[in-house]
Amino acid sequence: MYIQYVTSPESTAIELLYVDEHIVVANKPSGLLVHRGWDDDDDVALFRVRDAIGAQVNAVHRLDRGTSGALLFARTAEATSALSRDFESGRVEKRYLALVRGTPPDSGVIDHPVPKKEAGARVPALTRFRRIARSTVDRCSLVEAMPETGRLHQIRRHLKHLSHPVIGDVNYGSGAINRHYRAEYELHRLALHAHFLAFEHPVTHLRVAICAPVPDDLGAVLGRLDLPVAVDVGVGVGG
Repeated sequence: MYIQYVTSPESTAIELLYVDEHIVVANKPSGLLVHRGWDDDDDVALFRVRDAIGAQVNAVHRLDRGTSGALLFARTAEATSALSRDFESGRVEKRYLALVRGTPPDSGVIDHPVPKKEAGARVPALTRFRRIARSTVDRCSLVEAMPETGRLHQIRRHLKHLSHPVIGDVNYGSGAINRHYRAEYELHRLALHAHFLAFEHPVTHLRVAICAPVPDDLGAVLGRLDLPVAVDVGVGVGG
């Protein structure tokens, strides 16, 4: 069963993009942790989803605190195990929108090892990308990044390696550039959004494809930069 939820504008609850008896996909805002395991926050995405549906959920993947977008939760142990295996084996399709400095190539592949965790040996990591549009207002571009591995901060590290860091990235970007976009365009967040997620349903085995709308705090900036706030992708549930 598929249920479409619409979050009330005045609610502090998280926006739910897809809900059934086995899984939930939420649109995580920037600045919110996925769960308390990474810090001691009392307000995290997992708690908001749990409260919204009135049932316990498990996070099966992660988004950085500053990254917004599609976040998948499982409602049973069986669904958690199946989806975790799919993420680990690279069977889940993930696409991100990133506002980057400069003009990267039209498309390409970044094949560059990165640490799997905060510290330690580098491991293979691969991200495909394509440039969606170049701003006519400032020296920046909108890129779609499609990671084929799941390393910590992979997209941010890879776009820095490409010499086109994500704007608003305090770890891998430029402080001067970040300050410019804060002052000129009121960008007060990491300009990275998980806009598309596609995977095999753990029970029905149908393909589920979800598009997460760009939130207002990023969409307003893209609009001022004459960049699109949506990318056309197929969504829904099917065979």
